[in-house]
Amino acid sequence: MTQDPQTSSPNDVRAHLAEVAELAQKRFTETHAMREQALRLSREMVRNSANSIRASHRGEFDQARELLDRVTAAAREMETLRESQPAVYYAGYVEDAQKEYVEAISMLAIAQGAVPPGPNQLGVGPAPYLNGLADVAGELRRYILDSLRREDFTRCEDLLGVMDEIYAVLVSMDFPDAVTRGLRRGADMVRGVLERTRGDLTLALRQHRLEERMSGFEDAVEGLQDSVGGLKDVMADQDDG
Repeated sequence: MTQDPQTSSPNDVRAHLAEVAELAQKRFTETHAMREQALRLSREMVRNSANSIRASHRGEFDQARELLDRVTAAAREMETLRESQPAVYYAGYVEDAQKEYVEAISMLAIAQGAVPPGPNQLGVGPAPYLNGLADVAGELRRYILDSLRREDFTRCEDLLGVMDEIYAVLVSMDFPDAVTRGLRRGADMVRGVLERTRGDLTLALRQHRLEERMSGFEDAVEGLQDSVGGLKDVMADQDDG
């Protein structure tokens, strides 16, 4: 048999609701404080990551590393939210900041000819990590174009190869966007950036090789002219003799 619920007085209900309100106030206060902390850390991570990328493009690697040290410290502080406030941690803006972190630290590593750290080393999930790599492709295009303007072709083909490898990894992730946080859109972006960069680099390399051949031809012509001039001088001396 089911028992009838105990009858309660209005005072009992009032006391119960007061307890609920007090608990809710406490929890909301904690969540709000953690959310404000997460937003502050996220903004700090995004700002310093962007400045680090700019420093990497300028070749100011020490400054880029110093800025990334600050981002790393903020990312570690953010990790405290994973267990205590998972709703805040997975709200979206934390992963956006992590994506910028991955982009900045990967860009610095590649610019220095090193292997970027993996997601476990950075303490980020696969979704923000791979989305960060997608953004790296755009930065590598900029790096290659800057190198071409300086007529520095030494690493351009290698960097294009890195872009190609990034794209290969991204398109191998056959999962819904809800799982990958929109990675398919990033992969489509990388494909476009990769093809444009390949075309630009191919054209620049062909032009550079043509200029080298033209320069070699001009040197050969000048050498021939010098030889002809020397021969004329010899013949003139013989005629005078």
